[in-house]
Amino acid sequence: MTIHWPMQFEVEMTLTQQRFVITGASGGIGAAIAKALAAAGATLLLCGRNQRKLTKLASELDGDPQLFIGDLNDSASLTLLSLAAAEFNANGVINCLGVNQLQTLAQTSDTDVLHTINTNLLTPINICRTLLPQLLSQPSANIINVGSILGSIGYPGSTLYCASKFGLRGFTESLRRELADSQVKVLYFAPRATDTEINSEEMQQLNQQLGNNTDTPQWVAQQLCQRLANAPQGAAYLGWPEKLFVRINALFPALVDGASLKQLPIIKRFCHVETTTTPHAGEQHEAS
Repeated sequence: MTIHWPMQFEVEMTLTQQRFVITGASGGIGAAIAKALAAAGATLLLCGRNQRKLTKLASELDGDPQLFIGDLNDSASLTLLSLAAAEFNANGVINCLGVNQLQTLAQTSDTDVLHTINTNLLTPINICRTLLPQLLSQPSANIINVGSILGSIGYPGSTLYCASKFGLRGFTESLRRELADSQVKVLYFAPRATDTEINSEEMQQLNQQLGNNTDTPQWVAQQLCQRLANAPQGAAYLGWPEKLFVRINALFPALVDGASLKQLPIIKRFCHVETTTTPHAGEQHEAS
């Protein structure tokens, strides 16, 4: 006789054995993932730069989460993270680091380029490389890189963000195939627009004017938990019709070219407004 457990029970059964390192844990999606995983019984090592935010988050979680305070763009912090992950006996890492800013390429600076590419691409690569020996030492392990729908669709006003997330998607796919003969499963997890603090007022208004769907970080976190309970490797794209657009862009990019051209005047208008305000950057994750 086959017993069909409820989904929530399946999630808890699977995740109680997991010991996840979560980077960017103080951000919107990172914090929501931490809460969902802790509620499902996972043990967590929360990583970020903001000790006050991480301490507050830890006080709200079930279990006894540990904290790692440091800037993971820095090689010295990565070395310390490796030691902390080994002591923690980690068998999974979830990279939620991400920054975004609504601007055309002509409006960007050298600092913008370096900050976006380092945070969204180079640092997750280095985290995976640093923690890989620890993960390979486990009977089973998971690597989850939180990307974006815009890691598959180039979008005006997000050139640097798209470049970094396209790169993260390619890296994750390559790593998954490289580790296919090991016990480490690798997942590229791509939400669409998500209602997090990193969204400036202008970005929120742009999404509303274009009719872009947005999800709560709590819903995104539950989708990840369900994916981890079932098939935690490959690629997962969230949201309809956005996941359809990913396929259309891959097969018929000219169709997406035409659609984005119609939106371009509105996007550029909001990009102009954004550059007159304070840039939004940090550990929050912008998922679109």
